[in-house]
Amino acid sequence: MEKILVETSARHVHLTTEDLEKLFGKGAALTHKKDLSQPGQFACEERVKLVGPKREIANVIILGPVRPATQVELSYTDARTLGVDAPLRESGDLEGTPGIKIVGPAGEIDIPSGVIIAKRHIHMTPEDASAYGVENGQIVSVKIESERSAILGDVVIRVSPKFSLAMHIDTDEANAACAFGKCYGELIK
Repeated sequence: MEKILVETSARHVHLTTEDLEKLFGKGAALTHKKDLSQPGQFACEERVKLVGPKREIANVIILGPVRPATQVELSYTDARTLGVDAPLRESGDLEGTPGIKIVGPAGEIDIPSGVIIAKRHIHMTPEDASAYGVENGQIVSVKIESERSAILGDVVIRVSPKFSLAMHIDTDEANAACAFGKCYGELIK
């Protein structure tokens, strides 16, 4: 079976249209900088500052397009730096999560919830899932071959016809496994 591209998903923010305007001004729109591997997803020129109880992290990238809920995705290191007790969750599972202050050039917002550590996951189309013999929500492991090879467990399979085949890990995981540049993993069921 072909190996799966492993990508590092660094800290980032997803914003609603309403929150985007509060941070960047009335009528603000996200400025496309670079396409991401998932169809329709892109990195933006706009940046924000996250302000936690302990510290701040500036220059945090926003990913587009706008979303139905504002969400902040961090690594465990980022969460500890900020002083936020962020839970490990799948993207979009925001109930009971902590909030944070987000500062932009035109204003700031205090989101009451939405800060998570994203679970490592593999995006797949239904055809990919069939080829790999897995299904949506299944938990697998992935062996990453690198200078510091590692097997990462508890990887969630996420299936949608809107996805493109890729595994996403955060910066802590990428650093631990030396998963830099073009890196691939082997799915283990």
